[in-house]
Amino acid sequence: MPIRAIVTAGDRRASKAVHGDSKVYLEIASRPLVAHVVCVLQRVPEISEVWVVGDAQRLEAVFARPELREEICKPLHVVPQFRNLYENGWETYRRLLPGAGPEGRDPGPEDLELPVLYLSADLPFATPQEISTFVRRALAEGCDYSLGLVSEEAIAPFYASGPGQPGIRMAYFNLREGRFRQSNLHLIRPGRIGNRHYIEEMYEHRHQREFGSIVSLAWRLLRSERGGLVVFGYYALMHLAAFADRRGWQTLADWLRRWLPLARIRRGVSALLRASFCFVPTEAGGCAVDIDKEHDYDVSVLRYAEWHKAQQELAERLYGPALPAGASDADGEQGS
Repeated sequence: MPIRAIVTAGDRRASKAVHGDSKVYLEIASRPLVAHVVCVLQRVPEISEVWVVGDAQRLEAVFARPELREEICKPLHVVPQFRNLYENGWETYRRLLPGAGPEGRDPGPEDLELPVLYLSADLPFATPQEISTFVRRALAEGCDYSLGLVSEEAIAPFYASGPGQPGIRMAYFNLREGRFRQSNLHLIRPGRIGNRHYIEEMYEHRHQREFGSIVSLAWRLLRSERGGLVVFGYYALMHLAAFADRRGWQTLADWLRRWLPLARIRRGVSALLRASFCFVPTEAGGCAVDIDKEHDYDVSVLRYAEWHKAQQELAERLYGPALPAGASDADGEQGS
């Protein structure tokens, strides 16, 4: 099944500026972050075309570069950004539906099974094999919303490797099965998500540490139409475990995460969204390393060549070699 990819490159609402600019235009290895992602997608055989939503004028200037024009071989569509992440994702989806005009259209019954890959525009260490493997596994799960998940062990290569050696440390979900980070990969059947607005709300609070805002969102979850009490409990426990983890109270964090198995989180999120939800793990960690802070960007610039090479070698060991740019799913399987 050919999959359309939507790269979210907007810079409004919950988007965080890095070094005073929209992070998707910051350059690593002489290439804007958004261009890294779009070029990687050229070698993901399941992806048939790419849609990028953000500042249309700046995006068009990026992709007008001669070296990028030569590398991009799949249809590329630029969509002007809307007010927030939710509108960027939904309105772009409305425009990619078969037969949709410039203003898009609402999905009909024939569109409900159409899956779309959503991913961030700030993933300099993504590999085509990791994305391909995620897509294949998510399609096999058959859920309405599949979220990529990566273990702490897969991200450990990005830690500082010794004294004086810069590294990156990410925030994790503390769950019974271990410490995990979402991988910025989402395979969604948008027309089947009943409570789509919660996706935006949870995204905007993903970095939230202020007690008042946490309680406010928790109260809204408690009053949701389905599974509110259960979701409220999981949400509170996850924040408590994360707080303990950040403070170095590992014994408390480990005790709290005993009550947070993946299966329960899956059921709770399914109830909240009014759609089937699942986690899809991948063993490579490049898609979980995004750029949200100046420190992460500066370190990524310094260690890009080393980390990029390491992720390529790891992906090839795990999933096999990447296919050539423009290869389709019919050209050979990749991932498992």
